[in-house]
Amino acid sequence: SLPICMTADSNLSSNSPIDSFSNCHDGIISHLNRFGEITSLVKAATSARKIAEDTVAFFRVAVFDHHSEEERDLFPAVLANAEPGEEQSIARTLVDGLTAEHREIESQWVRLEPKLVKLAKGHIVEIDEAAVQKLVDQYTAHARLEEREFLPLAEKILGRRDPKMAALGLALHTRHAFRAARRGLRGS
Repeated sequence: SLPICMTADSNLSSNSPIDSFSNCHDGIISHLNRFGEITSLVKAATSARKIAEDTVAFFRVAVFDHHSEEERDLFPAVLANAEPGEEQSIARTLVDGLTAEHREIESQWVRLEPKLVKLAKGHIVEIDEAAVQKLVDQYTAHARLEEREFLPLAEKILGRRDPKMAALGLALHTRHAFRAARRGLRGS
């Protein structure tokens, strides 16, 4: 590579020594200006590493456990107590759809996780922006569907047997998911 004070189009016979020094300063200043960006880039890289670390812990501690609890405890209880006919059909459709969404979300995560683990360890990796956004969008839609349709139905179905137990069960379910999410976000 050429010294910083010489460029590929430099012609020493046409440049005065003063012009050469001026060109040299331009090159130095250009490089120093780029160097001046380093602190913000380091902050961004540090933030990205921390977000990756927190998200890896969050998915394993909060999201997978939350899905497992819903499928093991809440979904079967709702299906077992739904009235035969339309209510049972609606509950079954919701449970099947939510369970399928759990598998899709988990599958997307498994594809993203290896690079996020590397990023969390400080390695420079390329993260698929579209895949990240797809996961964020899909989980947001999934959570909204649960909140808007499934959880009110679950409360209605479970509440017929014992209104206090339905409210308590849903509150415990939500509280546990919230605590697990907070633990995951702290990385512990």
